Amino acid sequence: MMKEKAMLTPENLRGNWSYPTSIRFGVGRIAELADACKALGIERPLLVTDPGLAGTAMVRDAIAANQNAGVPTALFNDLRSNPVAENVEDGIAVLRAGKHDGVIAFGGGSALDTGKVIAFMAGQTRPMWDFEDIGDWWTRANPAGIAPIIAVPTTAGTGSEVGRAGVITDESTHTKKIIFHPKMMPAIVIMDPALMVGLPAHLTAATGMDALAHNLEAYCAPAYHPMADGIALEGMRLVKEWLPVAVADGKNLVARAQMAVAASMGATAFQKGLGAIHSLSHPVGSVYDAHHGLTNAVFMPYVLAFNRSAIAEKAERVGRYLDLAKPGLDGLIDWVLELRKTIGIPHTLAGLKVGPERFDELAAMAAVDPTAGSNPVKVGPAELKGLYENALAGRI
Repeated sequence: MMKEKAMLTPENLRGNWSYPTSIRFGVGRIAELADACKALGIERPLLVTDPGLAGTAMVRDAIAANQNAGVPTALFNDLRSNPVAENVEDGIAVLRAGKHDGVIAFGGGSALDTGKVIAFMAGQTRPMWDFEDIGDWWTRANPAGIAPIIAVPTTAGTGSEVGRAGVITDESTHTKKIIFHPKMMPAIVIMDPALMVGLPAHLTAATGMDALAHNLEAYCAPAYHPMADGIALEGMRLVKEWLPVAVADGKNLVARAQMAVAASMGATAFQKGLGAIHSLSHPVGSVYDAHHGLTNAVFMPYVLAFNRSAIAEKAERVGRYLDLAKPGLDGLIDWVLELRKTIGIPHTLAGLKVGPERFDELAAMAAVDPTAGSNPVKVGPAELKGLYENALAGRI
């Protein structure tokens, strides 16, 4: 393993991939943004990012490079860390007013999701909530009205750059809803690890744990999907090897590259399903405006312990593949706890400033979250409230 690591350099971590979409991977690939626009026939893109990134050199340079290449690019950055419907509606208004013919979704999960949903809604006439990921509601959309999307991730967490959906909060009910359509998948992804160098350590940790949660829950989900299982296992190995390195040294381009891949692998794998880690996280994120990756990280060991009866055999396989010190589920939980401690993740909900006052409400919301149905052990409001209580008390 050490010899393999020694052979890795930013220069040889480079490739053009077509799974699950076209990915231009490697340091410096952001220079190809204008070419990507032209390849998709985008002449006047709208770059969607978050307020924190909007004023950075990476965004300014990307817009300037497009301008110099004859691809005038406008900027939209009025969105929250947990985007709401108003953010999407405002973005659609800007896109239509500027006659923009494509979207560059640039940033972390909030920017990627918002940009994708703006592009999806660009030519629709029905309300956004009519396309929630329920049954075949996606067939209500007019595919011709979906603007082409280029995704440029700047964090290694959600993997939204390779996903066919966007998560938007419905403020009227304080619930996160998934807007889905197969054509919401970005047509081209530019995955440049150099864009992730400036991400602070605490966000590197939180987003990295999000990537782990996606791979782990996908692997544990009960559906039959061996291809997703294989992707998820390798995604977990990359997190084990490289997340502590990325947190400790944010300028390590090899670690940034490996974590970027792990995040995309997680989002590719979770087409198989997720579980109660996400079911518990979504209500806390929407009610308390908490970081999604951080909430996933806090809930992870408690859900693993709860699912013991259904995932023991899978945990054995994970332990062997990751070469964990202790076999089985206990070894997997021990590793998660040690990883969280190493990178500074709170052990309980108290670290997120979440108390028991709204547990009944949160549990009811978690029970109807779309991810609850694919948890390996059946969960309802009572079980989910118990998990909230465990996560507050630190009971595993």
